[in-house]
Amino acid sequence: MEENAEMCKVVVALDMIVGKWKPIIIQHMLFNETLRFNELRRLIPAITQRMLTLHLRDLEEQDIVQRVVFPQIPPKVEYSLTKYGRTLEPLLAAMHQWGLAHLEHMEMKKKRHS
Repeated sequence: MEENAEMCKVVVALDMIVGKWKPIIIQHMLFNETLRFNELRRLIPAITQRMLTLHLRDLEEQDIVQRVVFPQIPPKVEYSLTKYGRTLEPLLAAMHQWGLAHLEHMEMKKKRHS
């Protein structure tokens, strides 16, 4: 990692996955090869249609998600992670482990101060 804090590219990585929904969308796609829009809506019931659309478009623009439209009526659209998008898996796994450890740490801290 760069010594100069201004040259740190952690911000670039965080910008890709920051927010309440992007990590959840990506996580579902890691465990499911392909998902249709309504399948994602069912998996993430609290997300609005607009927010899911915006995040999917952003992830597609960043080459994380691939959108495939099948020429049929009604149109069928499937979403999946690109090969490049799958490179996020170890990063998300490490962040998940850190999140678990942090929750445990904070619980222990709370018990010590009670």
